[in-house]
Amino acid sequence: MSDRFFPNEFPKFAEGRAALASEAAGDASLMSLLSLPHSVLSERFKRSALQLKDAVVRETWGSGGGRVRDFTLYTGALGTAFLLFKAYLVDKDLNDLRLCSEIVKQCDYASRGSGRVTFICGQAGVCALGAVVAKHIGDEKLTNHYLRKFQEIRLPEDLPNELLYGRAGFLWACAFLNKHIGNGTVSPACTRPIVDDIVRAGRQLAQKSESPLMYEWHGKKYWGAAHGLAGIMHVLMDTELGQDEMKDVKNTLRYMMNNRFPSGNYPSSEGSESDRLVHWCHGAPGVTLTLVKAAEIFGDQDFAQAAIEAGEVVWNRGLLKRVGICHGISGNAYVFLALYRLSGKDEYLYRAKAFACFLLDKAHELISEGKMHGGDHPYSLFEGFGGMAHLFLDMTSPSEARFPAYEL
Repeated sequence: MSDRFFPNEFPKFAEGRAALASEAAGDASLMSLLSLPHSVLSERFKRSALQLKDAVVRETWGSGGGRVRDFTLYTGALGTAFLLFKAYLVDKDLNDLRLCSEIVKQCDYASRGSGRVTFICGQAGVCALGAVVAKHIGDEKLTNHYLRKFQEIRLPEDLPNELLYGRAGFLWACAFLNKHIGNGTVSPACTRPIVDDIVRAGRQLAQKSESPLMYEWHGKKYWGAAHGLAGIMHVLMDTELGQDEMKDVKNTLRYMMNNRFPSGNYPSSEGSESDRLVHWCHGAPGVTLTLVKAAEIFGDQDFAQAAIEAGEVVWNRGLLKRVGICHGISGNAYVFLALYRLSGKDEYLYRAKAFACFLLDKAHELISEGKMHGGDHPYSLFEGFGGMAHLFLDMTSPSEARFPAYEL
């Protein structure tokens, strides 16, 4: 199991930077970085993020663009556009916004006829991000173009329910538009039938389960954020739910909490006995983000406590030998940013900084030495340096940080 992650040798949270910077604390250069005042460290993160952003653009887009083969947010050009938009929000460089819009236009062409309808892996993400970026540019005609195209998307009857390729992924795009364009941009009349389909399917599959809701993707009843319960519950909490539906969401999460591993980690799928994965896509990290959201929305202390306990798993086993946000250190750092937002405790901000500083100080060296995996798509948003750059940008304003394409 330990071959999946580096041992966490960071000292426990302590007030005062001197203790962190001491030789006894461990790696001197890393601890010195972590001990920097937030204003100084924030500037380091920002500078590195913008350099990484330029590298991502160079490697995925080139100097003049070109034909887009992979339009998705996950591993493709839309992920580059999403990173550029984030950089614009932080640094206010209009060049980033213009290039973002140009890339989205090419993704628009490439996504036509794809049949994919979600935010992360489909046309809904292209249209939603396109509309939001066009609004920031002030181009009303282009904004309306993307909104019209979004409204024309039709969901296939055989669509799964999960986040990456299914109904939940389309609903997330609706919530993204309502947040960034304005409440009611996508009306409940559009989203309600989809919520009904998701809840109906979940109840039907759960008839022989102790969980009120259950879902299946490619023959497995997944629990994680990407394909399973955690991701679907996360999105349902962004919709208007009836009392019975809200109860089902709560009790589905409690079912997961009651059936986690003794270690505190969560199975990747129903009945799995393999306690190995500590990723956003499978395991404690994605579940933690969903439990934080449940605590914020419902105010129930048991969700907050379960989120804290899952966060301990991420702290102990989440320093993964990968950089990305889907299954790497960058994504796991967002767990502590979410817990910091929920609790206001500086210990969680310290933990987020520790993971981010590890990447800032060591990622390139460890990848070059073959001790860390840069991702199958090394400059993408979800697998590679794109996600690392996004994390670094979020570290400049940690209380506002959100896991990209998951937390609103």
